[in-house]
Amino acid sequence: MTLGKSEYLRALTNSTLQSKSVHLGKELEGTTPPSIFIGSAGYPKVYAGPLITPEHGDTSHYDLPERWIPERRTQEEIIRYRFSLIRGKRLVSTADLNNRYITQLQEIALSGSSLEGEAVFNEVPTGFSLSEDHAPYGPSANLETFSCDQVRWNDSLEKVYDDTDLNATEAIMRLHNQNVPFSSIQKAFSVGTMGYGKKRHLVPTRWSITACDSAIADNLYKKVRTYNPIDIYKVYEFSSLHNHYAVILTPTRWQYEWTEAFIKVMGDEEVVFSDYELFKPKTEYSSVGGCYYTCKMAVLEALEREKKQAGVVVLREAHQGYVPLGVFNVRENVRNAMNSNGKEFESFKEAFSYVSGTMTLPPDRFIKQGRVLRSLLMQQQTRLSDFFQDRSGGRQDSDK
Repeated sequence: MTLGKSEYLRALTNSTLQSKSVHLGKELEGTTPPSIFIGSAGYPKVYAGPLITPEHGDTSHYDLPERWIPERRTQEEIIRYRFSLIRGKRLVSTADLNNRYITQLQEIALSGSSLEGEAVFNEVPTGFSLSEDHAPYGPSANLETFSCDQVRWNDSLEKVYDDTDLNATEAIMRLHNQNVPFSSIQKAFSVGTMGYGKKRHLVPTRWSITACDSAIADNLYKKVRTYNPIDIYKVYEFSSLHNHYAVILTPTRWQYEWTEAFIKVMGDEEVVFSDYELFKPKTEYSSVGGCYYTCKMAVLEALEREKKQAGVVVLREAHQGYVPLGVFNVRENVRNAMNSNGKEFESFKEAFSYVSGTMTLPPDRFIKQGRVLRSLLMQQQTRLSDFFQDRSGGRQDSDK
């Protein structure tokens, strides 16, 4: 039986790592980067709380994924950062923003720097969490008490918090246009610091990530669709963290397809998932999850920067050694791809032929899975059999 993507990733996270919990007691003194996490189980009553590391000083790099790839952090370093973050939690109502504990979480999310804190747990924290939706974290436990130092808030985040007449989408876009890191925007949104005053509420972390990606992407799409298309086919590539990405831009109106392959990650499997939209955003949630929206946002960000429109086909391969680290992995890899020097081609056939030579899977696997990809090849009257031939070489991720 063929697994859907969610079932495949569930099996992957269950088999990838053994627990690497740090050794703790019931009391912890340390630092929050600053960082919070809000669960989704049981919504609208959820477990929410801070993420705290036993380390002191500036620990911002533990929860600033925008820095990890440019600074060439390895997968092992990122996992070590994240598994050192202990999740404290309490059951709260997402609508109860007058709760002093939730106010503390808001202060953490709006902070402009790391905060020293102290936590007492009801039991010794245990376990860890891995997900393709959100960044990993280490042991967790219910909080008995929690306190943290006061610190100056980030000025931009404070202004949208104070503006209760600004809707959430406008707040997200204002912060994005001010180059506030996506991770900071998402955390502030998650703890109910944006939107009309009476409508504010907590948003589970994994939901808030996709909500912010979608809000930015939809806003950028409205601008990009008014621009002239690019005049030539372009390919952008990037590899890191056991992933290889190729973005093909076409001189057409907006259309978008995301296709991803997981190759021998758990064993001998080679599985491919795909989703697409034609000329306007999807109205239903994507079958491939949050990575669809975060990749779309990253590409539209680049097109808006160039004041150009294009069709987009994105191919991703995850190779042996890959571990789900959250959708930041997609967002920041695609951003880095779009900031690279792209290659130009006269036809889609030439562009896809080049990309096929950089992939591990034979091209027919992508063609069979990708509706937009298949349509673009057929429009140029390309014989699909041209891409079914065995290929020698094929670059794989250098950090495999």
